[in-house]
Amino acid sequence: MMTSTDFSAFFGRKRGRNGFDWTDALAYTYLVIGILIVLLPVVWMAVSSVKSQAALGENDPRILPYDQALVTPPNGGRPLGVFTLTRENGTVEEVALVAPRGANALVYALSKPNETFEVPRKSLTRKDVLQPHFENYTDPTIGQASTFKFLRYFWNSTFVTVVATLLTLLTNAMAAFALSKYKFRGRDAIVLIIVATLLIPPTVILVPLFITVQSFGLFNSLWGVIIPAVATPTGVFLLRQYMLTIPDELLEAARMDGASEWKIFWRIMLPLALPALAVLAILSVIWRWNDFMWPLIVLTQSEVFTLQLGLSTFKGELNDNMHYLLAMTVLTLLPVTLVFVFLQKHITTGIANTGLK
Repeated sequence: MMTSTDFSAFFGRKRGRNGFDWTDALAYTYLVIGILIVLLPVVWMAVSSVKSQAALGENDPRILPYDQALVTPPNGGRPLGVFTLTRENGTVEEVALVAPRGANALVYALSKPNETFEVPRKSLTRKDVLQPHFENYTDPTIGQASTFKFLRYFWNSTFVTVVATLLTLLTNAMAAFALSKYKFRGRDAIVLIIVATLLIPPTVILVPLFITVQSFGLFNSLWGVIIPAVATPTGVFLLRQYMLTIPDELLEAARMDGASEWKIFWRIMLPLALPALAVLAILSVIWRWNDFMWPLIVLTQSEVFTLQLGLSTFKGELNDNMHYLLAMTVLTLLPVTLVFVFLQKHITTGIANTGLK
């Protein structure tokens, strides 16, 4: 992981010896634009996740979570919106809107709540205040939106992601070990067939895959989501390309010392292939955690829903809980981000040595 010194040295590099060259300015402008393009949607989603449902419904273009200021009337009842009244003589006063009256509006001054009067509606300007709504996070998890079983969905997604990733690493590593370090007739043909399966769109195999899962009694089961995704051609190809760079002399020396094939695989190949395994682990976590189509087909009971299926319940024909949807989407991004942060030091090495583009 890069330290603060490495970080400052990296961003402090320049081509000109005595100062900034015009190419330095061009390069940094390009980098800043790229960062904004990548991060702006994420920042917008994070900030919008604390906006109110009304602000999201109004399609407020402002990034920060602004809401109309409200005040409780003297006799109680629902809160009234606060507006700024600009009179003809230029004086400004804050008023509460009681009711519209055609082109006019019935209001009262906040300093004199018991005296109502009419003013032209065009002289009123809505007063907005910065008001983040953190209940967008608490209501679906521990509050009012009890229909969203966040902890249950989170556990289901975590179970599917962790188990599928471990099985993917083990299965693909064994296949890559056999295809890279054993010489047998038809090995290259098998590798060619595995790589060729990358050309098949996933939607083509959905129907036969569903029939297979249903025949094995895995419908509405988390194992029905996990098992079909264990063996991946991408993982086999990535690990095989990396294992080809490991010298065969290490394996021969271990065999001469009496090591079994399983011990060679477990004690030599897996530790040496750790960078490639880290890359595959990150890819597998992203695939399994964000998968929506296959769980949507296999799972129909809410008790076994993953987080992605649970998020879809916030958006329907008769309900529009976009504020909850954005907040829970931010939470679903955190586990993948943490996995990437902890394993990112292996990514460059793994991708460089496997030739993956």
